[in-house]
Amino acid sequence: MKYKALLFDLDGTLTASGEGITKSVQYALEKMGMGDKAQDLKALEVFIGPPLLQSYMKYCSMTEEQAKQAVIYYRERYNVTGLFENMPYDGIQELLQKASEKRYILAVASSKPDELVKKILEHFHLDGYFQVIVGSDKNQLKMTKADVIEIALERLGMKEERRSAVMIGDRDQDVNGAKTAGLDCIGVTYGYGSRGELEEAGADRIADTPEELGCILELQEGQI
Repeated sequence: MKYKALLFDLDGTLTASGEGITKSVQYALEKMGMGDKAQDLKALEVFIGPPLLQSYMKYCSMTEEQAKQAVIYYRERYNVTGLFENMPYDGIQELLQKASEKRYILAVASSKPDELVKKILEHFHLDGYFQVIVGSDKNQLKMTKADVIEIALERLGMKEERRSAVMIGDRDQDVNGAKTAGLDCIGVTYGYGSRGELEEAGADRIADTPEELGCILELQEGQI
């Protein structure tokens, strides 16, 4: 299917943000007196993508109140240092440039707080490619990916033609959010989710590299 609009996740899709996120999760766990759960940064990559509140409750067996405090501690480090421990994936800027030239409508739909999404994209000079940039409301910790997608569709004026939009992301929450919102989803394995995770969630297509994603979107030769 030829799409009209591309909605991108941020962490693990546009940028390799793992270092800043995992170190900030580690910082929060240590401040919560749970440093024994914070030794392996690789293990903390499960926090990349999904909303933090739910992740602290799921992976650290916290109560909701404990998780809310952990989010506060997380932001102490991430909002100052962690957000810049980050880098666009090789080939992403070229992909966005080609998508713009092909007249795709481009948007970002991320579970990261809205002001941080915009700050990161501006820092890496990627913000100019997107007609709409949407993150979560930091005061609504239970916002889902589907909620963020719905806001993006509304701002794009595409709520009534959502089938012509596709979500692109690296985790099952991106696929699940897309399906809830009535969109197709292209999963990417170069981020922090596995092919198995994306297949089980029901991704419509899967790309292993930004170049392969470009082929799926018919941005270059060697289309697949």
